[in-house]
Amino acid sequence: MSKVKPLNWKAEPGVGYMVARRADGGMQFVFTDLSEKTVEHWQNFSEEHLLDADRLTRNLYDLRAVKQIPEDAMRVAIRLNSDPSARKIRLAVVVANDVVADAIRKVAALADTNFAAAIHIYTDMDKAETWLAEPLEVA
Repeated sequence: MSKVKPLNWKAEPGVGYMVARRADGGMQFVFTDLSEKTVEHWQNFSEEHLLDADRLTRNLYDLRAVKQIPEDAMRVAIRLNSDPSARKIRLAVVVANDVVADAIRKVAALADTNFAAAIHIYTDMDKAETWLAEPLEVA
């Protein structure tokens, strides 16, 4: 396996998510809220990582603590997922219920599919991890 890219994530007061490096080299995000401050911090962090994306990777977003997705968070997600570098990402999103899952599916459907990450939405963490563990394919 090639050298793992530095995470370069720092916690800040009032930011409702944490990021850790996964054993497979991807990132695991755990969100507790999608406040304006959280979304802005996440957007900046994600843009930095997309700028120098150089390999296929697996990311997991744990949104089980988030009960609804604000419109501004959806707009940011659409834009980030439409970045050409996003096509190198396999992204599993784990949510608390089908209402949130359907909202995220609508967001994912709006992204430019020529560049979009491969995204699957789950309400079960084990199913998300099983999908992430499948072999990566070159887009």
